Amino acid sequence: MALVPWKPLEELGTLRHEMDRLFERFFGEWPTWPKYDAGWAPRIDLAENKDSVTIKAELPGLEAKEVDVSIFRDTLTIKGEKKEEHEEKDEHYHLVERSHGAFSRMVRLPTAVDAEKIKATFKNGVLTVTLPKTEEARQKAISVSAE
Repeated sequence: MALVPWKPLEELGTLRHEMDRLFERFFGEWPTWPKYDAGWAPRIDLAENKDSVTIKAELPGLEAKEVDVSIFRDTLTIKGEKKEEHEEKDEHYHLVERSHGAFSRMVRLPTAVDAEKIKATFKNGVLTVTLPKTEEARQKAISVSAE
């Protein structure tokens, strides 16, 4: 008898597939419903160069006044709320995928930054936060002399 590694996640996937097949045989084919998302968070890019750290966050449909940016120690927090657009028309939605609601995105910074010199700009739905590094965090070049 050989030992075989147990892969519980694969077994759960198999169980779900079998349950889906059972319901399809009993009730017929089910319509495809979009995934329900309990919340949303903006997508971000985090980049670092020798002088600063830059964070860009995609916030489509928001304005600068609807976004709060704060820093505490080594964590930057971006908060806001995207309101749900609600127009009453004689329309029947078949699919709704656009996200809305409150969000909070916390990003741990890779190095020490100077909180007094942080700049945040908002243009075309993209928030750009530039965080200058502290003098101690900047890399210092050390010259090597030959003897």
